[in-house]
Amino acid sequence: MDRRIVILGSGTGGTLTANRLRRHYDESEFRIIVVDQDDDHIHRPGLVCVPFGLAEPEAIVRPRHLQLHDGIGFRRAKAAAVDLDADRVHFTDGTSLGYEVLVLATGTAARPEEIQGLAGPGRDESVFTLHDLPGVLALRRALAAFEGGRLVAGVAGMPGTCPAAALEFCFLADRYFHRRGIRDRVDLAYVTPLDGAFARPAASRVLGRLLEAKGIELVTGFTTAAVDGKGGRLVSYDGREVPFDLAAVVPPHSGAAYVGRSPGLGDERGFVTVDRRTLRSTARPNVFAVGDATGTPGPELVSAAHSQGRVLVNNIRRFLAGRPLDGSFDGPASGFVETGFGKALLVDFGQDTEPLFMKSRLNHFGRRASAWLYWNSVLPGRELPGIGSATPRPGRIRRRVPAGSIR
Repeated sequence: MDRRIVILGSGTGGTLTANRLRRHYDESEFRIIVVDQDDDHIHRPGLVCVPFGLAEPEAIVRPRHLQLHDGIGFRRAKAAAVDLDADRVHFTDGTSLGYEVLVLATGTAARPEEIQGLAGPGRDESVFTLHDLPGVLALRRALAAFEGGRLVAGVAGMPGTCPAAALEFCFLADRYFHRRGIRDRVDLAYVTPLDGAFARPAASRVLGRLLEAKGIELVTGFTTAAVDGKGGRLVSYDGREVPFDLAAVVPPHSGAAYVGRSPGLGDERGFVTVDRRTLRSTARPNVFAVGDATGTPGPELVSAAHSQGRVLVNNIRRFLAGRPLDGSFDGPASGFVETGFGKALLVDFGQDTEPLFMKSRLNHFGRRASAWLYWNSVLPGRELPGIGSATPRPGRIRRRVPAGSIR
């Protein structure tokens, strides 16, 4: 019988894990098979740039199978359930696939239907989402025709994905309307269910000051219960309302549906439960997970998946060799936040640490170069400088960032 490593999902985590594993095992040792329901790999950090003409669709979408090294199998199928006792994945087309090791990298799924009206009247006319290509393309057309009014962006429900996307959208919108010469006719607002601009207190202070400096209203503690696209208002569970002419939101997300149909595999939201230090499933020793599919705390960023991929591959190799797993992983990640006008922040995170900040014009070029690095270094599984499996320094603000100096 073939010895198989099966990877469900070929997004960032699944692709780089497959490519790293192929470097360690040739086809005579293990067949590595990656499974996904479609063949469109999207560079998701590029989505927020599309509405402003800073990225084109053809630059952020490529075929999934072409991102895999030679010798890695690719199969188009949708997972129905995982039989943990039989070491087998069942698919919706009636087929199944056995495995010796299973890696779950199926990311998250947007659930706009959980917010009343978000998928209803006004969708892609006055209300847009930032998580998919059709949504940002529709928003691009709407922004081009927008001559003034109130533009609201934010997180409509938790858990979301890519925590900085809506914030970055606000900063890019500020730049966009300044460039068009109509910034004085546009009211910008950022809405969040959190009690600050970001989940981590240090990040919240810095980003909150930056929003204030740019004249962007911050609405906190706003958990969206309903979206009235025709009436132009967001309504919170406590009865507050935020009016808008255009709204760009991040809907709530959950794990993949098959997780809920696989007893013991995940939590009530469909996220795979893992030991956050080893990324091994709490359900079975031969099941691992990577990226947004996991229930581990921390930012959902490309670099987080990259650092997870390193420790994951190491622990799969240890498991197959009968050795103890490495439990040193603490979730390091770095992310650029484009702040407009040729500047950006670089934020370093850890699971158990406060973020570190670096302010530099070079970060703007780093943000612009991130797509090239993604396709040519991250997905092929190459090492990135400065990103390991452990946060190198205690969490503290590396350099205080005065909000007024960023503009």
